[in-house]
Amino acid sequence: MGAISTKFSAACNAAVSRAVLTTALYIALISPCAADVDPGAGFANGKEIYRFYCYQCHAYSGNARTLSSTYLNPRPRDFTAETRDSLPIDRMLDAVRNGRAGTAMVNFDSVLAPKEIEAVVWYIRDELLGNRDFAERYHSARNGWENHDRYRAAFPFVEGTIPLSMPLDQLSTEQAAGRMLYESACISCHDQPNSGGGETTWEARAVSYPRRHYSHREAPLDVVSAASPYARHEMPVVPEKMTEQQLLGMRLYQDNCAFCHAPDGTGRNWIGSFLEPRPRDFTATDFTLHEAPTAFREVIRAGIPNTSMPAWKHVLSDDEIDAVVAYIRLAFGS
Repeated sequence: MGAISTKFSAACNAAVSRAVLTTALYIALISPCAADVDPGAGFANGKEIYRFYCYQCHAYSGNARTLSSTYLNPRPRDFTAETRDSLPIDRMLDAVRNGRAGTAMVNFDSVLAPKEIEAVVWYIRDELLGNRDFAERYHSARNGWENHDRYRAAFPFVEGTIPLSMPLDQLSTEQAAGRMLYESACISCHDQPNSGGGETTWEARAVSYPRRHYSHREAPLDVVSAASPYARHEMPVVPEKMTEQQLLGMRLYQDNCAFCHAPDGTGRNWIGSFLEPRPRDFTATDFTLHEAPTAFREVIRAGIPNTSMPAWKHVLSDDEIDAVVAYIRLAFGS
């Protein structure tokens, strides 16, 4: 691979890392296990920290077989394939504190206290390193999934053993019911079959509504208004004339902000419609960014307590935040 391709790959990894981190934050906010954890009040142990920050890429069992990990290159570390000798504690502590350049592993020294970093590292060493038989999985009763086996009909579509492209008339009654269950529920998290690459390629950009292989009524999936009442809000606003800063802001907005605020800025997409309080509608008549751009910029940096709006100061640089503000001002602010 040439120098240009290498730089392009690094840039793509950085962009995907931000998108995955954004998605991970929201998964942590809405997942059953993380809902009981208040990071502002501190964590009781390393297991809680791991489940709040680490499992999205490294998986509950530590084997790194998650949807997020499939978008990353290099892939997150598989702790079950390591030992205490192959992964010294000093190396682990440094990775959590300072991150790893060229990977999706970000630094947590400004997010976690020193004792919390030590706690999560010792949890990984005690419970996950070399433990391929780790019994605890996400879909367990202790995680809120009572009798998960009753959804077994959908498992082949999650695992990719039955392709989504298989015609319905070739499926048994049980398989057809399993596919319906997969497309109406499981696809929200398992939107890429675990078939070693699979036949379905999804966009890396985080969107709240799975537009392919999913429809609320019989209609061509290429008709946006027919697929879902939310699909119309997945169309990005692309102004005709943009500066380089506004163009960068549009890319950052669509990669990071659109998941809740919707690509069209309304906040009326699938995820946005279920959040309370609702994400700001940038197209609303009472939204006038020109009056207080500095305050708006600070909201992006610091987040809003008691809402789903996180602080972006550890994810986006000040210049990138300014670019997002410039795009929102151009596309929605007036």
